[in-house]
Amino acid sequence: MKRGIVTKLFMLTALLCMFILATIFIGQTIFFKQYYANQKINDIKASIQSFEKDYLKTGEDVSAIQRLEQDFYQENSTWITTLDSVGNIKYANDFSVKIQLDPSRDKDFSNRIMNIPLYSLIGLEDMQRVRFQLEQGNRIYIDGIKKDNTIIPAILTVKNKNVVLENMQLSEKLYGKRDATEPSPKDSSQIFFKGEIKKLQLPSGAVRSNIYTNRVFIERIKRFQVNLLLNENYNSNAKTMDYEENNISYKIIIRPIKDTTGETTYIFAMTSLQPVDEAVQMLKDYYVYLIIFVLILIVLASFYYSKKIAKPLLQINDTTNKIANLDFSEKIPITSKDEIGTLSHNINTLSATLNSYINQLQQDIEKEKQLENTRKEFISGVSHELKTPLSIMKSCISILEDGVASNKKDYYFKAMANEVDKMNMLIVDMLELAKFESGTFKMKMDVFYIDQIIEYICEQLTLDIRNKQLHVHRHLSKIKVVANQHRIEQVITNFITNAIRYTPENKSIMISTKEENERVKVCVENNGAHIPEEHLEKIWDRFYRGDTSRRRSKGGTGLGLAISKNILELHESQYGVSNTEDGVLFFFYLNKEG
Repeated sequence: MKRGIVTKLFMLTALLCMFILATIFIGQTIFFKQYYANQKINDIKASIQSFEKDYLKTGEDVSAIQRLEQDFYQENSTWITTLDSVGNIKYANDFSVKIQLDPSRDKDFSNRIMNIPLYSLIGLEDMQRVRFQLEQGNRIYIDGIKKDNTIIPAILTVKNKNVVLENMQLSEKLYGKRDATEPSPKDSSQIFFKGEIKKLQLPSGAVRSNIYTNRVFIERIKRFQVNLLLNENYNSNAKTMDYEENNISYKIIIRPIKDTTGETTYIFAMTSLQPVDEAVQMLKDYYVYLIIFVLILIVLASFYYSKKIAKPLLQINDTTNKIANLDFSEKIPITSKDEIGTLSHNINTLSATLNSYINQLQQDIEKEKQLENTRKEFISGVSHELKTPLSIMKSCISILEDGVASNKKDYYFKAMANEVDKMNMLIVDMLELAKFESGTFKMKMDVFYIDQIIEYICEQLTLDIRNKQLHVHRHLSKIKVVANQHRIEQVITNFITNAIRYTPENKSIMISTKEENERVKVCVENNGAHIPEEHLEKIWDRFYRGDTSRRRSKGGTGLGLAISKNILELHESQYGVSNTEDGVLFFFYLNKEG
């Protein structure tokens, strides 16, 4: 059996470890790359929103904009810049050539001085070999297109210097071979201008130099500009595009905005996904060593299972077999604080609990026997209560039938009527008590003044109070309570009636209400004999009348306090009875309104 447990644990551990490895491997090699890319793009988009807000705040402060671009790159490892409405990098005068255009037929450009950006024509690293051909005073020719009062050069030619600077993507579109399906220029026209170089401006700092030397980034900006100017079907709305070069994947994000002048500006950002590709490749190499390590770990784990798990499991099995046979004498030794130790502790606790419950069950059986005796006493009590009035009625009927006391006929009929009333009262109380004890009765709550109810009940019982010449002292407060008014009247009536019944003549009854936080305490105290301490709990039982002879001379059915108890418990109300210095106090609590 021990070998079987170890084998199963070994196989389970091996399969679980290999499954975890396979899941991690598949997740990291297939899904992780896509997850990383999506998460990075979402983070960059959020950063672009912040960049947009800061950009609009800078106005035309070129140095502040360049700092924003540099900070964005450092925080997100992502190239970013802003393009104008025709796709030129904004504020690119630091890498440009200033040209005085010759007079021409185009009035918008005749004799105009313009800055021609050079980043789209030549890389910054190649400027050293041609910078002297772009000196002031040299003649230059411009081939390209014009758009929105802007010249976008495709080719710059320096006269007599054999220097030609060309935007290959734009020039191929303008002058290369095109088939019938290739779109024509949109809102633009090819132009040719001549002019004289006034000044060559090269970047002096590192802020923009990094952008101008990033060939991939510049080429994607040029591609975007060509599509923006010459592709009629090009969608210039916000977009995210994939691009791959030299087996390196890139994400390009373009977002059009309106700057402070109302002109369209494009935020152009590009990020490389190369780091995650390198990380995934390293993970693949790492898994070879990881698998070897896991296999060694599985072998070591099997020995651990054989000593630390299988042996305690056998002890647990033997002990549980004894528990199944109701033998709770043996306890499992706890040798560790891990799950096996916890299991052993729980089984020991279970054994002790079962032993306790079985003992409790035996006690419950004894209580059930006592309850059965109580039922028998209840039936006996009911029989006793009904037997006496029936006997009296039978005697009266016999006397009337024999005609022995024909002159007292009315007396005997009245006596029988009284006994019938008592029997009816007993049956009504028994039915009401059964209704409360059924567990299905629901109390409907009312809001009323407790002092008014007590005053009303005292008025109803005035005749009984006068007959015994009792003194009723009321100390009541005008307080609203939440309860079932009819049932609480029934409880108070039972308490006061009980007090009247057991108070000697010319003695006192005290009725009071006391506020205690959110509750009201209702008290009914009467002068008279104390209830023995051992009978205080029995006072709420059926047919209990405070004396062992169960005399009927005191009146009542013996169910009033039992009914009151059930009514108060349905209200979830605290109640009780206690002996005082001069007599007995009954009390209960009700919740105040609000």
